[in-house]
Formats: sequence, structure tokens, C-alpha cells
Amino acid sequence: MHKFLYGVVCMFFVTASPAWAQIQQQDLVKASAYPEAPDAMQKDSTLTIHGDSRTDPYFWMRLTDEQKMAEKPDAQTQKVLDYLNAENAYTKTVMKDTDSLQKNLYEEIVGRIKQTDESVPYFKNGYWYYTRYEEGKEYPVYARKMGTMEADEQILLNVNELAEGHAYFSVNGLEVSPDNKLLAFGTDTLSRRVYHIQFKNLETGEILPDKLDNSTGGGAWANDNKTFFYTTKNPVSLLPEKIYRHTLGQNAEQDKLVYEEKDPSFYIGVSKSKSDEYIIIWNGSTVSNDYYILDAENPMREFRQFASRERNHEYSIEHFKDKFYVVTNWNAKNFRLMETPENATSKENWKEVIPHREKVLLSGIEVFNDYLVVSERSDALTQLRIMNQDNEEEHYLEFDEPAYVAYTSVNPEFNTDKLRYVYSSLTTPMSTIEYDTESREKKVLKQQEVVGGHTPKEYTTERVFAEARDGSKIPLTLVYKKTTELGADTPTLLYAYGSYGSSIDPWFRSDRLSLLDRGFIFAIAHIRGGQEMGRQWYEDGKMFKKKNTFKDFIDAAEFLIENNYTSAEHMYAMGGSAGGLLMGAVVNMAPEKFNGVIASVPFVDVVSTMLDESIPLTTNEFDEWGNPKNKDSYEYMLSYSPYDNVTEQNYPHMLVTTGLFDSQVQYWEPAKWVAKLRDKKTDDNLLLLRTNMEAGHGGASGRFERFKEIALEYAFLLKLENMIQTESVSAGSN
Repeated sequence: MHKFLYGVVCMFFVTASPAWAQIQQQDLVKASAYPEAPDAMQKDSTLTIHGDSRTDPYFWMRLTDEQKMAEKPDAQTQKVLDYLNAENAYTKTVMKDTDSLQKNLYEEIVGRIKQTDESVPYFKNGYWYYTRYEEGKEYPVYARKMGTMEADEQILLNVNELAEGHAYFSVNGLEVSPDNKLLAFGTDTLSRRVYHIQFKNLETGEILPDKLDNSTGGGAWANDNKTFFYTTKNPVSLLPEKIYRHTLGQNAEQDKLVYEEKDPSFYIGVSKSKSDEYIIIWNGSTVSNDYYILDAENPMREFRQFASRERNHEYSIEHFKDKFYVVTNWNAKNFRLMETPENATSKENWKEVIPHREKVLLSGIEVFNDYLVVSERSDALTQLRIMNQDNEEEHYLEFDEPAYVAYTSVNPEFNTDKLRYVYSSLTTPMSTIEYDTESREKKVLKQQEVVGGHTPKEYTTERVFAEARDGSKIPLTLVYKKTTELGADTPTLLYAYGSYGSSIDPWFRSDRLSLLDRGFIFAIAHIRGGQEMGRQWYEDGKMFKKKNTFKDFIDAAEFLIENNYTSAEHMYAMGGSAGGLLMGAVVNMAPEKFNGVIASVPFVDVVSTMLDESIPLTTNEFDEWGNPKNKDSYEYMLSYSPYDNVTEQNYPHMLVTTGLFDSQVQYWEPAKWVAKLRDKKTDDNLLLLRTNMEAGHGGASGRFERFKEIALEYAFLLKLENMIQTESVSAGSN
């Protein structure tokens, strides 16, 4: 049929016959319906270790930072950029029929966000601090008022003004000096998480000439209001490795090195205690922590070590009056609470306050003059435990929903009986609540407003448990609209992470309503690798037990299918970063369980990345994944590495996203993975790669811009569900 006539016929039937439109839409979820996908050049590179050789035909895609940022690209750089741009063009072509839907989704999502908004103010050192947003603006305004919220506003930073002319802009590490006159802040314009620290005179508005480059962005003021401690990064690996002491007005080249971390498996940083009496250098690897402390009144003295560094000893510290509280896993897998005199901090002086419990993870504390607030996890739920420091009376905050998240908010003052905490669930918007520890009364200070309205009672949230193949019980949290009919035809998006002990809690997100209101179930699989079920849950999902993470996710999907929530034809999976590794492993192991998969900034080339110590994050994560320079680790990692296990088989529809300047998961991992999948897969399903050519690991900067990426993801799911034309017909009939 002539192309023009074909278009006219399609227009007629879209208007007159929704059923016909549905059939035509199904054709548009076949790769063969579109121009041929980009075919990446293959140039074999042989990688050999432990007597084993791997052939990587796409190793050539790797570029250095210098190549990416060069004004005139060299030949290799141009080939890589051409390939990425070709993939972007292909994705745009395939998703062309969703352009209107993406626009509608974006407007719908942004339309739920209160344009002019303000955070709950908190009081510190004589000022009320808050963050506000102005209508139509992408970035926050940081401000404060002296003494009372009725006072005149003083703007600390208007990030909208700073971001002008930048495609990407991020601010972090805002630190006000003890005398309230100076502000330190870090800026990143490349999305590499490398910040430049600057200083602002809050009395005159002047930006001081001092500039500290190649930093993590944050830092700590000494109590003399002129000395600032900050952390710098290794210029190649981007690992934080040195801490300097800067004196205002002094050239940064003269800054004094006060600490250098020699072990590349540790992250480091510097901060100030809540008491404002100590500058604290912290060090953390996957299995160990270490601290150095310094009296904030005497910044020119030497830091002293809090306790000897020990492998497999993780702990955190909090100063209070004349002692330190210590949350530690010393002889306590789920951690316990200790205390020690501030002048005698080595382990032999620690005294137990809260003992270890087999089924309760002690995840942190908040200290007040009269109370301790202990954050705990039990049965995949967060708990807040209030303990009186004088009489040892205690109680727990009560929460009504079957699945939720509650955690302490900003509480900078010791001398108060009021605790601020945040509460949310998959149906309840984020709420900042003030709790009176004496009267036990709760006061909602602010609940996230959903513009246009949101009625939590219109949605159902469930907590269910799937049985893993080894008998373990995997918690799942589900949410769906009450009018949604559950069954084999119900589209379901299953999300998980499962690494680093990071627990994926059931937060409310207003953008998710765009799926729920269209009949989707959204589900979180709290798989091993997180800490939802305690520390052992994490230990059983790392190193030589990493495959439990992937198996748990597959078993969770199978549970939803077997219990008639959905079917494989309508099951979708999503994960990002280490959760993208999960996606890559799952589609290799059980592609038949899913109709579509979204993998965001996926860590998929596990072995090659972990063999390259020049890449950020590599050395710090040997105790998470293993060190492939050891043969047993190499063989185990190779057995699940998504890129190395791509094979000739059918794969689900897939959308893969990345950022050219990603410092966490380099862009070439997903780019190589997609190229290899194209070469190997035997199906006619969609495979799309979308690279943000101006951003990194976190995607686009700005308050609203990132929702364009979410709109693309949702449109991809709706396209696979053949819902695009149906929406168009429905919209046209109103």
C-alpha cells in the first residue's frame, strides 16, 4: 500500500475502530516494524587472566574523560559518539508513536507537583532554615530567617541563578559557619560528582575568591569561623582519598594535608558532630569503619584515632556531653549500642547500652538531652523506639499501615522533647511529623501535596511473602488502585535493587500514580542483598551468595504469576545501577518471565569493571562483589556477569538508559551490553538504548527535567501494553 494512503487509512480506523487500532499497535512492538537498528562495529579484544581468555568485540567503546570533553573529538571518540547518537535516534524513531503520550505523561506528572513549595523549616544556631521552589523554576532556593519565621528572608543561594547557562548543575554540601556569617557550598556542572567548593559572605553577598577544586563538595567548619576541612578525590578513580585544612584567604595550594587514606577500598569524608564540639574524619569500606576526631576549638592540632581499625568491624559514632555513643557490629551481627568516655574511646572502654538482638537490626540513633531515638528494622518494617535517658523507660511509635517507612528527620537541637520524623507508604504522601516524647502526641507539620488531589483510600497496599526456592520468605510490597481487577491480564511493574545492604522502602511517589491510574500494579521485591530482614539478609546476597539476589527476584515474579496478580505476558521488571545488574542477570536466567524490562544505568560488565582499578568504585567494592584477581571470585562473578552471559535466546522487550558522564557506572557498560544483545538475541522484541549526552549517574538535573526520562519509561511500558492508541481514542472522544 502506498505510504500516504496507509497513513490515511490508519487515521480513519483509529477514530472509528478502537479494536483495529489495538491490532495495529501490537505490530508496533515488533522490532521488524521499524528501520534496522544500529549495528555496532565489532573489533575483538582478548582479555586474559587465570589462564582464561574472554573475547570482547565492543571494548573499543571505552573513552577517557579527556576524550569525552575534548573540543575536537579524535577518530575513536567520534565513532563512539556516532554510535550513541545513532542509538538515540533509533530509540526516538521507535518511540515516535508515543510522543504525544510522553508529553501528556510529563505534563500529568509535573502537574501533580506543587510548583511554589517550601520545606518544613528547622531551627539551628539562631536561624530557621528552609528550602523553597518557585513556580516554573528547576532548582531550589536555600534561605533562612533569624529568630522567627516572621523575620525577613535571607537567601543563602538561588541555584536557578547559578545554573544559568549550564546543561547540568548540582549543588551540595551547604555548611554555614558557627558565627552564621559564611556559607561553604559545592557545585558540579558535569555530573561526575566532582565538586568545586566556594565560600559566600552572607553579610555582603560576596562570593569569596577561595575555590577548592576536585572535592566531594561537603566539609566541616572549625569553631574559629575561618578554618574549613574538606575532602578531595583521586583524579583518575574519583575515589575520595585526602582531607585538607583550608584557611580562608589562603591559596588552596597551601592547604594542609591532614589525612590521606592509603587503602583504596575505603571511602572517606569529614563532618562535624551534632554537638559542634568535634571535627570527625570517617572512613568506610564494605566491611569496616574507622574514625579520627579533633576538638573543633583547636583546628591546628592533630586528629586522633577513635579506635583501631579492624576488618569486619563496622560502627558509627555520635558525641553527647562527655561521651560518645557507638552503634557497632562488634560481636553483634545486627548491631548493638555502646557508650564510651570522650577521652577514652578505644574498644576496651566501651560499655553496652542496648544488646544485640537476633531478629532486630539496629540501624541508627538520634540523641537528645533526655531521650534516645533508636531506628530499627524488623520483619521488613522500620521502627522508631523512644528511650528515656534518665529512667530507661521506652516505647515505640505506632503505625497503622501494613507496609510503610518511618525515619528521623532533621533534628539539630539537643535540648528539646520534640522529635521530627518522616512517614510515608505506597499510598500515603511523605509527611513530616513532630512527635512530643512527653505527651506522645503527633502533629503533622507538612504532608506532600498532590496537586489535583490524591485519596489514599482509593488505593490498596499489601505486604505479602513469596517463598524462595531455598525456603526463605521474600517480602513484597504491592500497591494498586482498588478499581483494578487483578488477574492474568493485569500489567505489573516489579522493582528491586538488592545490593550494598540498601533497603528499598515503600515510599510514596506521585509520578507512580500515572501507572496505577492506568491499571498497573507496582510491586517492590525486598530481595536478599538489602537489609530489610536484618544483616543476614544482606550477607546472603553478596559475594559468593550474590545469585540469591537474582533468584529471589525471579521467585518473587513467579509468586505474583502463580497467585493470579498478573502473568508473564504482562509482567515488567525495573532496576537501576546495581539493580540494573539484577535486570541483566534476570533476563539471562529467566527471560520468559517478563514481557519488558527497564534497566537504568546498569552495572552489567561486572568482571571487566572489577578488574580495572582505575574505574571509580572498583577497589571500594571488592568486599561487595569479590576481587576477580582471585580465581575463585573471578569464576563466580563470570558465571553471572550479564554482559559475559548474553546468549542466543529470546529476550524481553528492553529499554536501557545511561549517561555519557556517569562516574558510577560508565556509559560503555550498557552500550556494550545492548550491542551484544542485538548481535545474539533471537526474538523480534524491542531493544532500545537511550544515552543522556549531558548527564551522569543520576540523570538530568533540575526539579522537572528528570520527569521527561520517567515519561519515556512509562510510555515504553504503555506501548508494550498496547495502550497508546486506546488512550488517543479515549481522549479524542471527550
